[in-house]
Amino acid sequence: MLKRRIGRLGYEGSVVMFGAASLGNVTQEEADESISFALKHDINHFDTAASYGDAELRMGPIISGVRGDIFLATKTGERSKAKAKEEIYRSMERMKVDNVDLLQLHAVGTLEELDRCTEKGGALEAALEARDEGIVKAIGITGHGHQAPATHLEALRRFPFETVLLPLNYYMYSMPEYRAAFDALMREALKQDTAVRVIKAVAKAPWGEQQKRNYATWYEPFDQQEVIDACVHFVLSFPGVAGFASAGDIHLFPKIVDAVERFGSMNDEEAARILSSISGYTSIFESPTSIA
Repeated sequence: MLKRRIGRLGYEGSVVMFGAASLGNVTQEEADESISFALKHDINHFDTAASYGDAELRMGPIISGVRGDIFLATKTGERSKAKAKEEIYRSMERMKVDNVDLLQLHAVGTLEELDRCTEKGGALEAALEARDEGIVKAIGITGHGHQAPATHLEALRRFPFETVLLPLNYYMYSMPEYRAAFDALMREALKQDTAVRVIKAVAKAPWGEQQKRNYATWYEPFDQQEVIDACVHFVLSFPGVAGFASAGDIHLFPKIVDAVERFGSMNDEEAARILSSISGYTSIFESPTSIA
């Protein structure tokens, strides 16, 4: 399993993160099987969130037993200090652990959300307290949508977050404004040695209104192995990307892991040829009037 350093934290994490959103609505048996598969394939980078349904509960039985062998990250979507602190403690209890390697301020994809998190009495203060108490080792930020890169660039000006987590895929990076904003964030992240971790690598498009939803993801994912291979090649071709989260469905996970284990067997031109020829490939997020 290919590993990359998670920024200035120095941890060598598997480039594919076990995206625990996939455990939100599965049985304990299914969760155990998926987590065991990850560990068997030397995946040591696990990422979850308080808002992912029962994911933290499903992780607890196995994760608590291998806590010292993995990089464990969770998130709080609360915006006030008091509520965020409650959620952080709840996450520890649900996962049966005493600490996490990374606590992320979740879904901070606009400047308005960033303002709420960083204002006096905001969620950032809860994260700082939790770090002082030793239950959180590092603090990161996540965001969805087209404004995420610019928002996270501003976030790094306000506070030295150890990680950022935001969307990246072939289609979104082909959008000139998103590409410019993402590249600007990457440059600043490199300066600060902040780990850039990405999501939605295998997202194809929003679900159609009458479309049969075969997966638990809130968007239509790619499921053909060759296309997944190309998607994985694309995001991992960025040397500054520390890792990417697997899609939110346990049935796609083995295909994604397979693609990572064969990374390097496809070249940039082949990946671009495959991804540029796909009909219906688009952004899963609504386009704003501006991402600045």
